[in-house]
Amino acid sequence: MKTVIVGCGRVGSVLADAFDRAGHQVIVIDTKTSAFDRLPGSFSGDAVRGDGTDEDTLRRAGAEDADLFIALTEGDNRNVMASQLATEALGAKQVIAKINDPLRADAYADLGLATLCRTNLMASAVSEYLGLGLTFGPGVSAPTGQHPGGEHHAPDTAAAGIAGPRGPDITTGPTSAEQPVASAPAPSGVDSPTSSAITSNPAPIASTNAREG
Repeated sequence: MKTVIVGCGRVGSVLADAFDRAGHQVIVIDTKTSAFDRLPGSFSGDAVRGDGTDEDTLRRAGAEDADLFIALTEGDNRNVMASQLATEALGAKQVIAKINDPLRADAYADLGLATLCRTNLMASAVSEYLGLGLTFGPGVSAPTGQHPGGEHHAPDTAAAGIAGPRGPDITTGPTSAEQPVASAPAPSGVDSPTSSAITSNPAPIASTNAREG
């Protein structure tokens, strides 16, 4: 199964390693080569430096027709853009976008993107740990609507093994069009589309198959 992960931060690197060990064909993309230091020496997938919101970069990385595409950068806008490109232009079968803002996560799920909301997940975990019984929005929301141009991309959570709502140096930097493609609410405090708060270990891992996009 071809799995593409945009963003090799803490979560992205852990998932890339897990999918790799499970036998997936893994492609992980990040704007910083140093981000790939998070990958273990045993990682056998492809690590590609490039902008995951750029269609040409994604194609050169081999992201077309992915069985699973997950956008996990620190910017909500970047994740939405990468996910919509994967769905509408690259033929990805299952797409998940990490969106920290709960309102936007709901809105984009209504517009046809499966969303992962870290804010809801962490708030729910704190409530459960303290036994408060508080209710928050879902951590993962399956697409409840359909985005324009994505009619042929039906969600297939079972095939991807993902739970439903319950349960080379690239010179092209972020583009001026890096705004949400769909018209969803954008409250204040949303991550900038150009943010890249990825840290890395100082010692590079020699056996990582890093290449330029």
